[in-house]
Amino acid sequence: MRCPFCGNVDTQVKDSRPAEDHVAIRRRRFCPACGGRFTTYERVQLRDLVVIKSTGKREEFDRDKLERSIRISMQKRPIDPERIDQMISGIVRRLESMGETDIQSKMIGEIVMEALHRIDTVAYVRFASVYKNFQEADDFETFVAELRPSVPEGE
Repeated sequence: MRCPFCGNVDTQVKDSRPAEDHVAIRRRRFCPACGGRFTTYERVQLRDLVVIKSTGKREEFDRDKLERSIRISMQKRPIDPERIDQMISGIVRRLESMGETDIQSKMIGEIVMEALHRIDTVAYVRFASVYKNFQEADDFETFVAELRPSVPEGE
């Protein structure tokens, strides 16, 4: 593994342990050339996924892009980072196990929305505001109103 600090290709693994609920391996590495320390993660990838955008454009699935968008929606929320990692790994496993290599971006968005709804309502609304392209405050109001349980009239 190449050192991100000096570019040396001869780095050493100092510690390995399971991560993300045993679906990844976290490795602490050391560079003997510059003394730098860094962490890498190793994950199983079942198949190469291709995302088909709403415009028809095709692009390689990027786990990091998925993770960034989820973490942005979770910013400053009281959710354990390990739980977020587990959720992301679960979403990726679900996508890989669908049996298709081509996946519509809309399907990915729906799966993320479903997972966020179970974990944190605020993150769910934040993600939805981008995913559903809210333009006005009324869009938020309508969406949040759908989340509230309906109260029968006369109560």
